[in-house]
Amino acid sequence: MFGLGKDRSRLGKFLDNNDITQEELKDSSGLSRDGISLLCKGKTNINPTENTMRKIVGALRRMGHDVDMEDFWG
Repeated sequence: MFGLGKDRSRLGKFLDNNDITQEELKDSSGLSRDGISLLCKGKTNINPTENTMRKIVGALRRMGHDVDMEDFWG
């Protein structure tokens, strides 16, 4: 499990609980590692664009996870 002891967003917790690395999500989504890292941190005022949310959800679905945008940003 990743992210132990870190304050995590719902996306970050999902990645940790499903043993998905930020690098894997970067490769699958086409987004930057820094952007994904920011979205995984808890207590930030980062609001991703709809396009970014779709890329992340699409990547996670391709990995076999049944997720929606509302699971992380709703």
